[in-house]
Amino acid sequence: MLKRLRESKSMQGTFLALPTTLWMFVLLIIPLILTLIVSFGKRSPDGNVIYTFSFDNYARLIGISHTCADGSATCFDPLYINILWRSLTLAFNTTVVVILMAYPLSYFIARAKPAQRNIYLFMVLIPLWTNFVIRVYAWMMLLRKEGAINIIIGWVASLLHLPFTPLEMLYTPGAVLVGMVYEFLPFMILPIYTSLEKIDGSLYEAAADLGANAVRTFLRVTLPLSMPGVVAGTILVFVPVMGTFVVSDLLGGKQVILVGNLIQRQFLDARDPAFGSAASLILMVMTLIVTYFYTRKFGFGEEIVAA
Repeated sequence: MLKRLRESKSMQGTFLALPTTLWMFVLLIIPLILTLIVSFGKRSPDGNVIYTFSFDNYARLIGISHTCADGSATCFDPLYINILWRSLTLAFNTTVVVILMAYPLSYFIARAKPAQRNIYLFMVLIPLWTNFVIRVYAWMMLLRKEGAINIIIGWVASLLHLPFTPLEMLYTPGAVLVGMVYEFLPFMILPIYTSLEKIDGSLYEAAADLGANAVRTFLRVTLPLSMPGVVAGTILVFVPVMGTFVVSDLLGGKQVILVGNLIQRQFLDARDPAFGSAASLILMVMTLIVTYFYTRKFGFGEEIVAA
């Protein structure tokens, strides 16, 4: 009887997991396999894929070019390496800035009164109700030479009788960083807030009884116990920033090209799906490697909490 019950529970679990498994297989595994196959192909003159087995697309991405200006067989072209490095650097900088901005705000919300806490969370979520692209266009209006920021700075400069030249803020790496931070800040605030809100207040009382000051309490109690939220928020920010192209396309113009822009243009403009597929897989591998080592280092915070 017990054996039948166990078999029945096992079958129930398999049956419940079957729809999700099929969904993942059809919409994730099969497209990845097709992308991998296409990445080894070549572009035909009319923009289709010639299915061969060649590493030429990956060689182009790492800088090995077979079309050299000096006529040599192979040469090094760092164009795509620089794009990959720029994307990785921007994702890292965005994540660091978002953490530095989100942590104090999350701490403030977590320590607020329950009624006020709901209002603050509501204010954090309000921007997400607006379309992603519209929010980016709003930043374009703010950062352009005739935008609100330059108008305010010019007005202050006129009051102080100082010379002022409108700042060139749009279509710069700084504008892209500002747009990325603004778009992904809520995705860092909410996980950190959840971790901070769960911390038992008696732990702070125990730390005070043991003679810990505010700084020591933060370093030994608050920060370790909030690390799961920091790690989860980091993944929610770093991974999409690596692949996004809308923010850099609008706020960076043609001046800031990321790997997401490269993939988009290979599929839509250059009509080279083979090279675009190779770039997509390289992006995925880079993201997985960084995420793996990051989570292995911090373990979503469990090791730190246990310590």
